[in-house]
Amino acid sequence: MKTYFVYFVLLTLLPLPLYAQQSPSADELFTKARTAAFDNKDYTGSIALARQALEKAPDYTDISIFLGRIYTWNKDPESARAVFQELGRKEVKDEDYFIAYSSLEYWNDQNSTAENIINRGLAFHPQSEALWLLKAKVNYADKNYIESEKAIKAVLAINPKNTEANSLAVKVNEYTSKNAISILYNYSHFDRQFDDDWHIVGISYKRATPIGAVIVRGNYANKFAEGGTQIELEAYPRLSKMFYLYVGGAYSNDVALFPKYRTGVSVNANLPKSFEAEIGYRQLYFSSNIWMYTAAVGKYYKNFWFNIRTYITPDNKNISHSYTGTVRYYTKSAQDYFGFQIGTGISPEENRNNLLDNETFKLETFKIGAEYNFSLKSNMFSVGTMYYNQEYLPNQRGNQFDITVGYTRKF
Repeated sequence: MKTYFVYFVLLTLLPLPLYAQQSPSADELFTKARTAAFDNKDYTGSIALARQALEKAPDYTDISIFLGRIYTWNKDPESARAVFQELGRKEVKDEDYFIAYSSLEYWNDQNSTAENIINRGLAFHPQSEALWLLKAKVNYADKNYIESEKAIKAVLAINPKNTEANSLAVKVNEYTSKNAISILYNYSHFDRQFDDDWHIVGISYKRATPIGAVIVRGNYANKFAEGGTQIELEAYPRLSKMFYLYVGGAYSNDVALFPKYRTGVSVNANLPKSFEAEIGYRQLYFSSNIWMYTAAVGKYYKNFWFNIRTYITPDNKNISHSYTGTVRYYTKSAQDYFGFQIGTGISPEENRNNLLDNETFKLETFKIGAEYNFSLKSNMFSVGTMYYNQEYLPNQRGNQFDITVGYTRKF
């Protein structure tokens, strides 16, 4: 009897070891699976834990959706599809299910399947910001730019500060209209450097093609009380989802006003987390060649776009450089924004680029300016101003004031 009494006391007073032997619940396993996936990046271990959890709770939808995601991240699309298809047979209507399943197909270049899943999801969740954004990405990848633009507008109607939607809107804007005609006028006034004001008028035609935009532009300049012309050609061929090129060239017979030749090539990358980057060169020929190398990095954040660009110009004696920072705040679309710019040095992209002759590009320049772009249906308007404080001769500085107005008609 004493022996049985001792056992009874031990069982009564020390219950914890017994409870410790109980198997974890589905929720506890789910928590461990999430920790393994998100904190430790242990997808194999996370899958095993999620499968154990489903053995305890086969109808636990959140765990099944999570398991499908982990299979996707573990580069096992067939297993992920099997999970999502089983959920489909159960007629699951959760928003996360449609997001996870369509993301799997989009990431595996099954865009038609992805869009079908997205449309089914939107029928149940018409205000889903994530589904509309994914629909915009799928159509952009399929070069269906009109539908992509519609989806972007739906996202921004729900959340105007969606970073990815604002970033994609700028890219889609280059393709939504087949044709665009633009006219740009730039006026420059100098307080000391030149006696005469400058006037530059540019007229361009842009054609959107399946591989990217092509632009033909003619420029007329009146500088130093003389007139001259320049012809330009630019193209933006798209190489992949991530990369596209800038290829440009120009010719002028009026070397006192424009470079005789100008060429440029850049590789541009649309990076994750709404970053973008560019690296390339620009070449100007007056009486000799000037070679410049450029690099830039940009970032979209909510309604803002931030960009920093540099131009590096090496020669036998030293290396000259310029830097420009740009901020844009987008209002209602990719054509509507306020812009601010500040920098040092002279850029070959500016209308002042003939100043790069005679090694003027090595002198110090400070610039600051702002612009406003807005649209009315297919009409776009722009107005901007820029102030330069520049060293036009060694130890001699002057001021320049620019005003620029532009109009674009899309059709």
